[in-house]
Amino acid sequence: MTFLDTNIILRYLTCDDIKKAQRCGLLFKKAIDGKEALYTTTLVIAEVVWVLEKAYNLPKSEIVTSVQKILNTPNIKLDEKDTLLAAIGLYGLKRMDFIDAYNAIFMESKGIESVYSYDAHFDLIPPLKRKEP
Repeated sequence: MTFLDTNIILRYLTCDDIKKAQRCGLLFKKAIDGKEALYTTTLVIAEVVWVLEKAYNLPKSEIVTSVQKILNTPNIKLDEKDTLLAAIGLYGLKRMDFIDAYNAIFMESKGIESVYSYDAHFDLIPPLKRKEP
């Protein structure tokens, strides 16, 4: 098992460095073929989303498709794969950033029904109730 860092995913998705993108593509093919076992984290995925959004100015729809592709790649292990898949889906549907989408899914999974926040987009996620202190 080998850890998969953000920059490898970004090179693969953006192809901004062709030689590195090709090598990263071969790594992902090895994972798909069962010849390489990779492990990554929620924070890596969050950073991928942030960089694609802020540095590459990609539209949400393209970010969602790209991240779903990574999350669904065989032999890439994540502790919170289901939560991340739900969060990236919510991120694509609502006017909110990925971290808030993740937090909304996390709250739902834990049975948390309210959130202290000034972010009004939480009002768009029933049955979640937003409160202000």
